Amino acid sequence: MDETLAGAAGTVAPRRLWLYLLPIAIFAGIGVLLYAGLYRDPTLVPSPLIGKPVPEFALGPVQGREHGLSSRDLRGEVTLVNVFASWCVACRDEHPLLMALEREDVIPIHGLNYKDAPDAAAAWLDALGDPYTRIGADLDGRVGLDWGVYGVPETFVVDRNGRIAYKHIGPVTPRVLDEAILPLVRALRANG
Repeated sequence: MDETLAGAAGTVAPRRLWLYLLPIAIFAGIGVLLYAGLYRDPTLVPSPLIGKPVPEFALGPVQGREHGLSSRDLRGEVTLVNVFASWCVACRDEHPLLMALEREDVIPIHGLNYKDAPDAAAAWLDALGDPYTRIGADLDGRVGLDWGVYGVPETFVVDRNGRIAYKHIGPVTPRVLDEAILPLVRALRANG
């Protein structure tokens, strides 16, 4: 009888050990993934729309502006599409850079005003300046969703065929502009 109990005890111990080790292993795995996530650049979220035509849309202009924005407007030349809102603090940070691009006539910039109150968007542009050739008012955010917008600001480079060539999440900085956006714009222009 003692041998039976000893044999049974020997098989139970490894099972109990797994019951204790499994949660520890799961916790350790989650910890490793979270730790790795700390060092990922959140602006490098891949977009499934890269290389695909811009979504079909047509938006009316922001209050007080003459021209809205549609998918047809994004064909024929390389352009930037900047998704912004008056309530967005980071949009305010990147705005002087967009104004400089417009002043220097570097590239046409179109705006997609995302989920903004019409009078707030107009007041923001009147106060800070309007770098946009055309601005569409995406009042309910549906067009932004079609573009895969995670939040504002986001900036897209669109080639002359109306295909999305690049997506930047977050405010455009001089470094992003010089190292990623402008070299791509030059390459797209050179490749016809």
